Amino acid sequence: MRKAKLKRKSLPMMVLGALLAVAVAFPLATALGAADAYPSKPVRMIISFAPGGSTDIVGRLIATKLSERLGKQVVPENRSGGGGTLGIEMVAKSEPDGYTLLFTSSAIAINPLLDKVPYDPVKSFIPIAKMGNAPAVLTVHPGVQANSVKELIALAKKQPGNLVCAAAGVGSFVHLASELFKMMAGIDFKIVQFKGGGPAMIDTMGGHSQILVGTITMTLPQIKTGKLKALGFGGSARSKLLPDLPTVSEAGLPGYEASIWWGLFAPAGTPMVIVDRLQKELDAIINSEETKKIFEVQGAEPDLLGTADFVKFIEAEGVKWGKVVKEGNIRKE
Repeated sequence: MRKAKLKRKSLPMMVLGALLAVAVAFPLATALGAADAYPSKPVRMIISFAPGGSTDIVGRLIATKLSERLGKQVVPENRSGGGGTLGIEMVAKSEPDGYTLLFTSSAIAINPLLDKVPYDPVKSFIPIAKMGNAPAVLTVHPGVQANSVKELIALAKKQPGNLVCAAAGVGSFVHLASELFKMMAGIDFKIVQFKGGGPAMIDTMGGHSQILVGTITMTLPQIKTGKLKALGFGGSARSKLLPDLPTVSEAGLPGYEASIWWGLFAPAGTPMVIVDRLQKELDAIINSEETKKIFEVQGAEPDLLGTADFVKFIEAEGVKWGKVVKEGNIRKE
């Protein structure tokens, strides 16, 4: 009788154990199956800026290369507006199934510092990978009587508030890189806002503004033709494209570094098996010689960071530029 009772008690436990095993195995098998099948249809890549800019150029390159490696079309789609916020918000609210991705710039980390935005750069997304940087270049009009970073700082100190620095809109990378230089150098110059990097550069080449801290992607052609005079590179090391140009840090302002960067994001909740697949393909893309050469032509530097390191990087960027925004009293107009 005792044995019979034991058998009757153990049978439900065995069934329960089997059911639990199935319950655990089913979502795992489903997730693995989703990864194997992904993608089974075209993937949308939302680029949060207008066509023609550096974010668009690099984003379309990544979309093309991902299409080749995934075996399904990755379709780039520009959704500009609000300094990138419109496209970023759209992806944050998309289905987290891996079929709507976001390609954007450092604006995703900077915009929340300037105004209320309908997303959190980390909590609303899975930052899949950071892919590269485009450092700033400190340039001046050729007629400015300064041929080095130290000479420009000295000139600004002699003429406080007289020099004009062109920027590409309140809170833009060009604006913040200019404010960072101004703050670290302890100098005063007037920052005038334009509707984009193009108009700011044109104004500087025309001599109406004297200073422009633009990305190397934007300023390199004008530096090569002598329409702008480069004084310092904003990266951590010298650029292969301008090997004789010292970094701003080594040329007189230790610690200065300013780069726009790009990354690929998925909505929060996207299965990690899909994220891992995308990271694997991006690793191969960024480390290919072909991509490195294309980046170099654009003045960009490949710099791959996976999710964990990318999250830490975004948080550090928020601290760095948050200080600039606060001390410069910068607010969106």
